[in-house]
Amino acid sequence: MFAIMGATGKVGGAAARALRAAGQPVRAIVRDAAKGAPWAGLGCEIAVADLDAPDALARAFAGTEGVFAMLPSVFDPSPGFPEARAMIATLHAALVSSRPAHVVALSTIGADTTRPNLLNQLGLLEERLGTLPFPVTFLRPAWFIDNAAADVASARDEGVIRSYLQPLDRPVPMIAAQDVGHCVADLLREETHAHVVELEAAERVTPLALASAFSQALSRPVQAEAVPRARWEAIFREQGMRNPVPRMQMIDGFNAGWIDYPDRGAGARKGKTGLDAAIAALVAAA
Repeated sequence: MFAIMGATGKVGGAAARALRAAGQPVRAIVRDAAKGAPWAGLGCEIAVADLDAPDALARAFAGTEGVFAMLPSVFDPSPGFPEARAMIATLHAALVSSRPAHVVALSTIGADTTRPNLLNQLGLLEERLGTLPFPVTFLRPAWFIDNAAADVASARDEGVIRSYLQPLDRPVPMIAAQDVGHCVADLLREETHAHVVELEAAERVTPLALASAFSQALSRPVQAEAVPRARWEAIFREQGMRNPVPRMQMIDGFNAGWIDYPDRGAGARKGKTGLDAAIAALVAAA
């Protein structure tokens, strides 16, 4: 039995579907029992649990061959990341109590950097779960291509995507969420457990290439436009963020290259989903 957190999300959902397609038993962990119905229809066992309830989460993990563990994204954290720290503590307690045979934890590219930025939250996750007395594999995927879902409306309506990644011709390590889920499923079934696994697409992606993929998917010209660095904080605060600095530091890290894999991806696993297919799927789902 494999327990999958975030089964209703893109990564957890892809992992659960891949495991079921391979004939593996899956326990889909959901926050709301009603959202478990589609997974029950696929033959999954359903567990209702959340990161604010360590006892329920421990029961969801109990008796499993492997657990996929993840934190919800916190894009606007309080200083010092108290939200992430609390969720990490709950997750750690549930895993200590349930003692699954193996854990695959969703981390990120840049989790190992010590420079302040939003991704330090996943560095905290790795530090805490790395103390567990059973195998833990940390999956460090690249920037999600699926983040471009936020650009669908402007690409469709205005023919422009506004990029914080810059310069516009700089290649950035990216990956489709679907490929991340498939990698999770593979890692859960592998007999040899790596400590860290890096994952990116076969080719790195520039904002210009993103615009081109939108052009193809929408059958209209789409251009990339760099958002001036001096405007970022005001824009993010207008969007409702209280503490945009960690997010800005993260983007700076990608733009300057200090958020990357140590060998620039030479040793990373490679996803199968191409950029054009990933953007076409985002447009179709919008």
